[in-house]
Amino acid sequence: MTASTAHPHPHPDFGQAPADGSGSLGSSDSPDNSGLSGSFDSTAQLLNRITAQLSSQLSHVTLTAVPRGPALVAVAHGSRDPAARRTVRALLDRVRALRPGLPVHLGHIELNEPLLDDTLAGLRGDVVLVPLLLGHGYHVKQDIPQALARAPHLRGLTAAPLGPHPLLAETLHVRLAEAGWRKGLRRAGVVLAAAGSHDPDWPADTARTAELLSQRLGGAPVLPAYASGTGPSVEEAVGALTARGHRVAVASYFTAPGRFAARTSAGAPWIAAAPLGAHSAMARLVLHRYDQALAAAGRAAPLHLASA
Repeated sequence: MTASTAHPHPHPDFGQAPADGSGSLGSSDSPDNSGLSGSFDSTAQLLNRITAQLSSQLSHVTLTAVPRGPALVAVAHGSRDPAARRTVRALLDRVRALRPGLPVHLGHIELNEPLLDDTLAGLRGDVVLVPLLLGHGYHVKQDIPQALARAPHLRGLTAAPLGPHPLLAETLHVRLAEAGWRKGLRRAGVVLAAAGSHDPDWPADTARTAELLSQRLGGAPVLPAYASGTGPSVEEAVGALTARGHRVAVASYFTAPGRFAARTSAGAPWIAAAPLGAHSAMARLVLHRYDQALAAAGRAAPLHLASA
């Protein structure tokens, strides 16, 4: 799919007063204002009459909000843990607060409503799908583009996944600090607990985030580990750091709470950080991926979003 900037949206329609003049200060129903001093007993009566007629006029005015750019559709994985959907919705509330007027919608790949197909079915025009996923895997490469292809009534783009990115390392650092990590800790290391994937790009993305987090922690060792798929398990990574004489913290590299996050945190021998969640840095990253997708589309083919 090739893509570019969206069609410009129309200007607001402010509505007009009825053509017959009803509600107009100058209509035939208006009081005869000739000789005002004789028509009104006081200035207050005059002001009241004018206020009433202005209110009638304004009742015919319609203000239409102008969406600021194509709709942002955040794509979450979905979880049976009810805290997951609450966390994702809180994150999107932060996104809306950062960019008022931008239409922001949610769709899940599985397990939760609204499902992505249902969300896309209810939209029209231009959309940018932003995966709330942390690396390149099957969902990003297959599921999300296929869902967009099943919505031919939309002109759409798929943004890059959230990771890897320094804003993720920032959020992970904050969550570790909340759990008890302190600057200057000696002989302390971190296991970056992530979801697994058989996609060859997934481990590279996770390893890059581990590098970024290590830099933020002043060079403390950070080992990536996986709750499923290929690669070292969390237990194996914990064992490797422990054998090197480190106290081991587990950083939860998940967007929201869920089964994997709970299971990997339970194996922490020292402290376990909460998932990334609705941190402000996460909201900024969602908007960064949205903007990045539109900028790339603009360089590819200006003036319109190509159909999926």
